[in-house]
Amino acid sequence: MATPPTTEATATNGIRVVGDEEKGLYRTQTGVTMSPELFEKLYLTPKVPQVGDYNKRFANPTALGFVGFVISTFTFSIILMGWGGAQGFSPVVGIFFFVGPVLLVFSMVFEWIMGNFFPMMVMGLFAVFWLSFGMLQLPTLQLGAGYATAADPSGLTSPEYNSVVALYLIVWGFALFTFFIFTCKINAVFASIFLLVSVASWVLSGAYWKVSWGDYDAAMKLQKGGGALLFIVALLGWYMCFIIMAGEMRITLRLPVGDLSHLWPKTDVELATSEQREHKD
Repeated sequence: MATPPTTEATATNGIRVVGDEEKGLYRTQTGVTMSPELFEKLYLTPKVPQVGDYNKRFANPTALGFVGFVISTFTFSIILMGWGGAQGFSPVVGIFFFVGPVLLVFSMVFEWIMGNFFPMMVMGLFAVFWLSFGMLQLPTLQLGAGYATAADPSGLTSPEYNSVVALYLIVWGFALFTFFIFTCKINAVFASIFLLVSVASWVLSGAYWKVSWGDYDAAMKLQKGGGALLFIVALLGWYMCFIIMAGEMRITLRLPVGDLSHLWPKTDVELATSEQREHKD
């Protein structure tokens, strides 16, 4: 049987196209590599030398983690602000255990497989945050039972219980702020997300301190303030997610992200080369 004729052509962008003229089928054998700037925009991590071709073999998992984070943060923030008279998280406790953590954990695993260090850390950080904070919202666990009194059988308004939660959120604020420092190497939107979520954590910590002191009016104001900050974080997160998805779907959008990578030395070099450069400097 005769072999159908094929054509081989090279496109202007350097992609070699091998096709079957009779069937009108074409496939690309691409050796095109992304620029460090585009890589950082899609994966939110500096481009570094990697072993293997995982970024070509697997889909970009970064947007998946962002979807879980954004849906959870949107829901969390609007309840904190009390929209529509909303109070308590029991009806939406699933965001703490399924929506956020499940998508974030899947994203974390594949970021790890693909060798994307910083997104892996980010996804893991937020996954355990939602899981741990969700534990506080389960009334069946009766976490305040150890602080129960006759006046407060649940113990949830006791000074001791709320002081512990306040300290917990202070620690989270410092952890998130540490990540903010490193996002300053990527883009302004990503950095703003971490800066605002750090401040929101400290503001919500203040709300718990006020409850421990019995100042419920101030606590409510701080709670709404923290919710407003997280609402902005969710908007920025969705904006970043939309940009990543548009890029992966080959939709040309010129939406700004405030690229900060050009302010830093190039990262697409081997560690040994980078170390030698530092010694010379």
